[in-house]
Amino acid sequence: MNLLAYIDWQPSPYLFEIGSFKIHIYSLCWILAFVIGWYLMANIFKKEKEKKEWLDPLFLYIFIGAIGGARLGEYLFYDPSAFIERPIEVFLPVAYSPGETALFGLLKDYEFVGFSGLASHGAAIGVILSAILFSRKYTKRNVLWLLDRIATVVPFGGAAVRVGNFYNSEIVGKASDLPWAVKFHNQSSGYGAIVARHPAQLYEAIGYVILGFVMLYVYNQTDKKKDMGALFGIFLFFLFLIRFVVEFFKEDQGTEAVAEALNIGLNNGQILSIPFMILGFYFFNSSKNRTFIN
Repeated sequence: MNLLAYIDWQPSPYLFEIGSFKIHIYSLCWILAFVIGWYLMANIFKKEKEKKEWLDPLFLYIFIGAIGGARLGEYLFYDPSAFIERPIEVFLPVAYSPGETALFGLLKDYEFVGFSGLASHGAAIGVILSAILFSRKYTKRNVLWLLDRIATVVPFGGAAVRVGNFYNSEIVGKASDLPWAVKFHNQSSGYGAIVARHPAQLYEAIGYVILGFVMLYVYNQTDKKKDMGALFGIFLFFLFLIRFVVEFFKEDQGTEAVAEALNIGLNNGQILSIPFMILGFYFFNSSKNRTFIN
């Protein structure tokens, strides 16, 4: 007999709130992602005797690229009509709420809600673009040298963000009767009935942590870091393979604009993951032709 039917999950999404001022746990998970990344990247720079003064501007570039790309990707891939219908909500962390004020009273009838549900595919594009810009200004090297090192630390940050999604009761899984299924009482009404579901966010987080340790092993214990694009290729292929597989356990997100347009039996997350997996295979397979000599 199964004594544990499911796990009830109804936490506050805030660490604390004072009036209209709220500290979102999801936001803290994003901060944790960058703290972990900074610490691991600092160790890489120290080991390779790179300029430590690059670290702060690098993470500023990555932060802007990741948040900006994730935010725009969320609406571009899942809710494109919002660019016309709700442009303020696309570009600012607010939602329409009559009687409320946000951003220190500058916006009436809007409530500060923070950025949530950010699209990881958009974040990946944003990080790649920011790495290109950073490399041109600072390192003057092939951008793949930098992307290899970023790829080594990003999976742990991705895991932290997925834990934040779990706290937010967003990106929930499909209905399940498994003993570790979770009943998300704070889930969006768009997901349907409040029933026990796969904790798909945690499946993805666990996959990313495992990938993170694999990336650190390959970086520290093999010579692949000398082949520019090898680590980046491994990262792209396996991170989005994890995403592709976990999507089978997730509810569809938003309007699934890309999936509806293509109508090939896969959802948005899976369709958008395929190009990244192909790129990952290409960069890894061709990396032996781009050996980096420090």
